[in-house]
Amino acid sequence: MDVFLWGVLPYVMMVVLVGGLVWRYRYDQFGWTTRSSQLYESRMLRIASPAFHFGILAVIAGHFFGLIIPMSWTEAIGMSQDFYHFNALFVGGIAGICTLGGIVALIYRRRKTGPVFMATTKNDKLMYVVLTAAIVFGLWTTLASVFLGGHGHNYRETVSPWFRSLFIFMPDVESMAAAPFSFHLHTLVGMVLFMLWPFTRLVHAFTAPLHYLFRPYIVYRSRDRMATSSSPTRRGWSAVGTQDRDTHHQ
Repeated sequence: MDVFLWGVLPYVMMVVLVGGLVWRYRYDQFGWTTRSSQLYESRMLRIASPAFHFGILAVIAGHFFGLIIPMSWTEAIGMSQDFYHFNALFVGGIAGICTLGGIVALIYRRRKTGPVFMATTKNDKLMYVVLTAAIVFGLWTTLASVFLGGHGHNYRETVSPWFRSLFIFMPDVESMAAAPFSFHLHTLVGMVLFMLWPFTRLVHAFTAPLHYLFRPYIVYRSRDRMATSSSPTRRGWSAVGTQDRDTHHQ
């Protein structure tokens, strides 16, 4: 069973994830969207969405730091395990609570706002359940040591080596099998979430509009002003607020 869970299932998950993304892009490009519901309700969304998105970004950064960077590297730069553990609990706990609060508020909004709930697919409903479970179990593994009064399990000696071993196709099954049950549960729910990912609204995360950061300015002009203005028309992507422009108007 350990070989299947920690040596086979991760690659099955990757095949489903990559294959699902390719299939979705080829046959459902118009459905590759968040299906925004801001039109129906925006007051709660204005609070819940940033809490969830900023929280999940911090959670992803924490996972990357803990799983990818070996413990020997942080020790080599003088970071003790106690200091790392404290920061993981403090930052990870805040990020997890923000993420959980955000997703709970988003689910409540989706359930209580009629048009939003009607626009929710069965796949998305299942996704919300699995995503919430992954957040809860992750928060549990992070905060359990605080409430239990101990230092907790050092996952950087078990889960992290197993995770890195997957990328060289030599899964360290024994290391992952030695981790506590809470880490097993969190990892399994996470793999289920990634297998559902291509078939839900979460697919939009793979097409984040980063080009918005580099696109030209969008200039809005009044029609009446354009009709009466005697100044020459500037091109839409001309620099805005520069010294040359100020000198011209003077």
